[in-house]
Amino acid sequence: MDTLEPLLRRHEFFQGLADSDVALLAGCAVNVRFGPGEFLAHEGDPADRFFLLRDGKVALEISAPGRGHVTVQTVGQGDIVGFSWLVAPHLWQFDARALEAVRAIALDGVCLRGKCEQDPRLGFDLMQRFARIAVARLQATRLQVLDVYGHAGAH
Repeated sequence: MDTLEPLLRRHEFFQGLADSDVALLAGCAVNVRFGPGEFLAHEGDPADRFFLLRDGKVALEISAPGRGHVTVQTVGQGDIVGFSWLVAPHLWQFDARALEAVRAIALDGVCLRGKCEQDPRLGFDLMQRFARIAVARLQATRLQVLDVYGHAGAH
């Protein structure tokens, strides 16, 4: 039976993880597809998984009063969507909408949290990897806010 382990092993996000760790994580993974306009996630919904994008583009959006949905970042092949599965209260912080056909690997957050609790070394490693993604998304959001509201103090 084919597993997703070889795909995970080749993905940049998992580079440097022990083969046994990748094999363990592959047990939490499934292939998924989304059509253009479909949502991978909605802000405020339970964050029970994350996605490794194999093909397609996804808009990460927030709702802005008076402006509707604002795209904070557009991500594509090789990128990760979702890190809220890792930290309580496990709620999506963005809407994630497919801009075109998307193929991805979804990893189950409940399954992963269980594996991280059983192996704190793996949990710490994943936390560090997701922290880098969270910082990049925070920076993208900061730049978007500057664009929306202008440069404070500029004359």
